[in-house]
Amino acid sequence: MSDLFESNEILQKLPEHLKQFIKPQNYEDYSAIDQAVWRYVMRKNVDFLSKVAHSSYLDGLKQTGISIDNIPNMYGMNRILKDIGWAAVAVDGFIPPNAFMEFQAYNILVIASDIRQLEHIEYTPAPDIIHEGAGHAPIIANPEYAEYLRRFGEIGCKAISSSKDYQLYEAVRHLSIIKEAPNSSEKDIALAEKAVEDLQQNMGAPSEMALIRNLHWWTVEYGLIGTIENPKIYGAGLLSSIGESAWCMTNEVEKLPYNINATYKDFDITKPQPQLFVTPNFAHLSLILEEFANTMSLRKGGLSGVNKLIESNALGTIELSTGLQISGILSNVIEHEGKPIYIQTTGKTALAYREKELVGHGTSTHLEGFGSPIGKLKGINIAIEDMSPRDLAAYHIYEEKIVTLEFEGGIVVSGEIITGKRNLQGKIILISFKNCTVTHNNTVLFKPDWGNYDMAVGKDIVSAFSGVADLNSFDLITHKTSSNTIHVKKSEKRLALESLYQQVRDYREGTNKTISRTKVLEELIDKHTNDWLLPVELYELAHLGNELELCEKILSHLEGIKQNNPKLGRLIDDGLEIIQSKINI
Repeated sequence: MSDLFESNEILQKLPEHLKQFIKPQNYEDYSAIDQAVWRYVMRKNVDFLSKVAHSSYLDGLKQTGISIDNIPNMYGMNRILKDIGWAAVAVDGFIPPNAFMEFQAYNILVIASDIRQLEHIEYTPAPDIIHEGAGHAPIIANPEYAEYLRRFGEIGCKAISSSKDYQLYEAVRHLSIIKEAPNSSEKDIALAEKAVEDLQQNMGAPSEMALIRNLHWWTVEYGLIGTIENPKIYGAGLLSSIGESAWCMTNEVEKLPYNINATYKDFDITKPQPQLFVTPNFAHLSLILEEFANTMSLRKGGLSGVNKLIESNALGTIELSTGLQISGILSNVIEHEGKPIYIQTTGKTALAYREKELVGHGTSTHLEGFGSPIGKLKGINIAIEDMSPRDLAAYHIYEEKIVTLEFEGGIVVSGEIITGKRNLQGKIILISFKNCTVTHNNTVLFKPDWGNYDMAVGKDIVSAFSGVADLNSFDLITHKTSSNTIHVKKSEKRLALESLYQQVRDYREGTNKTISRTKVLEELIDKHTNDWLLPVELYELAHLGNELELCEKILSHLEGIKQNNPKLGRLIDDGLEIIQSKINI
């Protein structure tokens, strides 16, 4: 896997399960058309965003080594990003939300290395290198914002998803792929859009992941900063969209003060946003994030947290008041008076303390699940974890004693104590029994012939979160996507057009000054009538060389393209305006 990227001290800290999402950038696969698309968007963005973006944007472009003229090379970016404590990796489009946020927690920027088609130059629903590299990277040079992004990842990757969230992720990923693919039919796109719409309308109560993704969208992707009357752009989705970055500044887009209410505002990735939220400063983002985190099971635990993990049907962890952490797929909970009194996992389970697996209590020991009572003993005010050695002796809770422990709510554990484990504060966190029976009323939860019984000790569940406590306890390299970015074989006509773009690029960069730009224009007019971006690039060269006759020919050709395809008019005019204004970009 390490051959996919050039490692540095930041990437070396990345856990193995995240490396499965990394792919090679394959820089040589970018065509001259791709480079021209990058250059057009960046020139237009820097021209416009210098007026409406947060000041960190232009400063960040310089600090992160992002060129206006060339698609960034991940290796080069990493050498510069490490100076601000970050790194970048290439991935294939959307990756699962928990993984995306976990990368952020490690100060790693995830960059979808593909680039949008010329036909989708203004906006693409698929993440691409323009969105990630030109949108996200520059802003992280701001230390306050970078810390917000890291902290967001740290909290966000613990958010619990519902089972429907992953279905929606796959549907959105599929939609983004086929909308960007050059050979997709309108029928296929319509079916994919309907699949996303149907799922969105039948999600039920929003999960923690759905809610925190809303916060991510309205800040990291589509955030404004400053005042309602005079906001500036900092969200990557706006910074990388040459259409929406201008439209969002108009009165047609409602501006709202950013607060916790943004958590409940859904979004549609396929359409421009009708409203945006304005934060007064980057520090305010962190305040709202902490406010939301206080509502999460990560900090609240309890019955609600257990039920969220059960609904997710995915690996999750509960942490008890003793610090004992139980990681696995939660399958059942018995409750009493609004509190969990017994939890059960299914399949491989591991026990840990402070994110480190307890010796002898990995998945090989708890291969078929783990169950344990939670709470205090019936009629005894002091919890087991708070008992002194004298208390434990008084209640016969020590080695080689046959004991019956009846918990509040009716869970009964009867057996011979083998041993116990304590945490660093000396509190008992686990008691092991042999010849043990566990019951709840008339239901048998554990039988002696099942082997030794390990009972977790804890009066409360203080935390419940997505993922596992010790990353080494489970094989997490299991991700399989249902769809991959589509790369179609290029036609002869497309290859010929790319060759023309390359000739103009070589001329501009001085690697080949013998090229006849007049002949390139003639071939464009003859064989690639609807291409508009290369004529704009040719006009730039002719304009700089004061070649008036060639300028007139190009302008006449572009005028014909505008008449035949009015939708391209604004793109052409904007490109010409940047050239003619002679702004030093």
